[in-house]
Amino acid sequence: MRNAIAALALCAWLIPAAAFADTTSESLEWLGRMATAGQRLNYTGTFIYQAGRDVETSRITHRVDANGEHERLEVLDGSPREVIRSNNQVQCVLPDQKLVIVDQGSARRAFPARLPTSYAGVAENYRVTLGESGRVAGLEAQQILLEPKDGLRFGHRLWADVATGLLLKSRMVDDQGEVIEQFTFTDVKIGGEIEMDAVKPRFITNDQWKIVSARGDEVRPEDKGWVLEPPLAGYALKSVVRRPLGDGRKEILHIVYTDGLAAISVFIEPSDASSGHDGIGAMATGPINIYKRLVSEHLITVLGEVPLAAVRQIGDGMVQVVQ
Repeated sequence: MRNAIAALALCAWLIPAAAFADTTSESLEWLGRMATAGQRLNYTGTFIYQAGRDVETSRITHRVDANGEHERLEVLDGSPREVIRSNNQVQCVLPDQKLVIVDQGSARRAFPARLPTSYAGVAENYRVTLGESGRVAGLEAQQILLEPKDGLRFGHRLWADVATGLLLKSRMVDDQGEVIEQFTFTDVKIGGEIEMDAVKPRFITNDQWKIVSARGDEVRPEDKGWVLEPPLAGYALKSVVRRPLGDGRKEILHIVYTDGLAAISVFIEPSDASSGHDGIGAMATGPINIYKRLVSEHLITVLGEVPLAAVRQIGDGMVQVVQ
């Protein structure tokens, strides 16, 4: 998570209410094209992430072959970092710490493949319409607008390459039209051959490196031991995973709720009176809202790129099931 990122106000980006007509089949087709393109095309390019005064540049290379998807994401600013993905296997490489974190891929992928593969529930929670066409990274792009129907999610402005459907630019905006975060390609090459070496780690690990597994064990929804009462409108349970805390500590339960586009994570871990719990309540870290609450000798932490009202309602609604 990024520190101290304020929302960036772009007055020129205010969209009049009249622009948001009913969701059209054509706009939903564009969303499907973007989701498919981000996962089925070869591409390589440089993109910029912006949130307030925080700016970060990354390079991504994505290859598809008979064995599936392979991807290398390298952060070009600050300390060297790279993320290597092969289908659902993910390695986060931190060379300064000589550390590799191994995990399973989550539904929240890197830009530009961060869109869900299914949009079955998106139209229920967002008005999806087509905006104006323009140019991004030298390519003709179609704009797609997603306006939330309530205050439990943010709006999105997406630009897709007209020729291939690949997502070229993405903005998340609040209810005032102010930009919360933005991703945009500055240059991109779509299609063509990409060698396997281009998606392999640049850093060579050895015995001096520490490899940490963040993988967890999937838990059946009925066995998670907690319920959300009442449910959060428009959000459904996505996954439940139990992860070890390490150092002889107990496990943490990781629950994810999604509306088909936005995702909210709930972390439930054992707590005791001797532990200091700074930050109980609400806070924000860049585009991520966080809410912490103590209940039944457990610390509940809820976070997501959603309005505070959404994380607070989930945090206050988590109830332990008595076995």
